[in-house]
Amino acid sequence: MTVPADPERDHGILAVDSGGSGLRVAVGTAGRGALAERSSRVPVRTGDRGIDPGHLMDQLVPMVRALTVQTGVARLTTAVVGAAGLSTLGDALRAELPDALAREFGVGTSALAADAVTAFVGALGARAGAVVAAGTGLIAIGTDLTGWQRADGWGHLLGDCGGGAWIGRAGLEAALRAYDGRPGGSARLLVCAEARFGPMPGLPGALYPRPDRAAVLASFAPEVAACAEDDPVASGILRTAARHIAESAAAVCPVGGEPPFALTGGLAKLGDHLLVPLAEELAGRLPRARRVDPEGDPLHGAVRIAAGLAMGRLALPADGALLSVVHRA
Repeated sequence: MTVPADPERDHGILAVDSGGSGLRVAVGTAGRGALAERSSRVPVRTGDRGIDPGHLMDQLVPMVRALTVQTGVARLTTAVVGAAGLSTLGDALRAELPDALAREFGVGTSALAADAVTAFVGALGARAGAVVAAGTGLIAIGTDLTGWQRADGWGHLLGDCGGGAWIGRAGLEAALRAYDGRPGGSARLLVCAEARFGPMPGLPGALYPRPDRAAVLASFAPEVAACAEDDPVASGILRTAARHIAESAAAVCPVGGEPPFALTGGLAKLGDHLLVPLAEELAGRLPRARRVDPEGDPLHGAVRIAAGLAMGRLALPADGALLSVVHRA
């Protein structure tokens, strides 16, 4: 007698969210989604070859081994890795990670996705619309389900305008201006910066060599938001961030109809001093879009993509830079 295939039993899935603040991993099944998660606060290194696949696997292997024991999911057939910077820094990942996942975990089908894609799918699922993923960095992505359109996501040195690292850097610049006695400084932000980082002359040496520099900058964004109530410089930084976010959203939103738009990522936790001017900017730049709450986060999106791949039901446009799928025999 032939026993029918049971997707919940046969299709173990692995989902990974790699970003500027660290690594999050989930193991589950195609039928039931994520069963257990683990995280690391160590961001995956970026070097001469872009995102370092060896460093990613060094962190991933023990986490996945523990999760498979915890969940009882012994056979991982499908993996999805969502990674910040994949579109511009992902050549080494695309070349090496599918083989590494197959070798370590027996994964037969793997997908590499930009973190913007996993953020989109987590927030909206597989439907046309636009999402701004605003956390440590910032990237906007939209689709009409025939192709992807992205804006920003160029990293904390060249872009990610309006994201957490951008806000934190702007706040620290205002603190340094106050320290120097230059125009545009904020004495309030100077006090906050010295309380967090120590005397300002030591800040460059403490910050520049760190591999997690973007995350450290973003850690100061809540201080900027806390000062915005009675500090015009801090308030102005958040208003400018709101403009940047809305500009990126407008650049990727599908034309026609009333597409849904969602803001996802930790930046929304900064509160009304960011969200109120953002709503005003969006009303002016995207009057036909429908603002919706995100259904889930980027890890949830990676789980959704993995389940869709495992079940043969993925209905998202392929893209060499943003979403690529590799099948191993």
